[in-house]
Amino acid sequence: MDTKRTAFVGLLSALGIVLSAISLNIAPIVGNAAFDLSHIATFIAAIFGGPIAGATVGLLGGLYAGYHFGFVYGQGPIALIATPIGKAMTGLTAGLLYKKLRIASGSGRSVWVVPATLVAYIPECIFTILYFLYIAPFVLGHELAFVSVPVVIAKAWIEIIVMSIIMGALAGNAGFKEFIKRFLHVHEPRKSMETSVEKQL
Repeated sequence: MDTKRTAFVGLLSALGIVLSAISLNIAPIVGNAAFDLSHIATFIAAIFGGPIAGATVGLLGGLYAGYHFGFVYGQGPIALIATPIGKAMTGLTAGLLYKKLRIASGSGRSVWVVPATLVAYIPECIFTILYFLYIAPFVLGHELAFVSVPVVIAKAWIEIIVMSIIMGALAGNAGFKEFIKRFLHVHEPRKSMETSVEKQL
């Protein structure tokens, strides 16, 4: 990544941490669950930076959530490792899907952002279920870990549905897309004056 893209990833990673810190502390649910909106930054990075940027922001932006679930909710140090990894999986998958759909270039339809965002969470969802079934029991105990699965997964899908709608709106907003492209110095290919004149004739 060049300097601009590195700064872009750094800023969005910081945004992810801030969103995570705010949402986790003001919207706790029950047990080992709390609303976490850090993936808004992950999805923005995935759309405009690609899969590597999405994965990186997911990983770095998930550090606070890993700390929170590990040391506030008592899942232990393993959560500090597992949580960012799961979030990186979503960023990577989202980046690949957005790239395939050509969302950032403007040639793809922004309406596809919503289903793509929902599908992008599936690998992390599976990873989270496996984590609670096979890793978390060693720290939380089998009963609490198994009870946590439906609560955690249900709240996660609510988050993703909300964020998919937000991302659909952002991807369809010409002003927002232009702002990001100017920040990254991404220029759309322009046809020459001669070609334009020929078409008019």
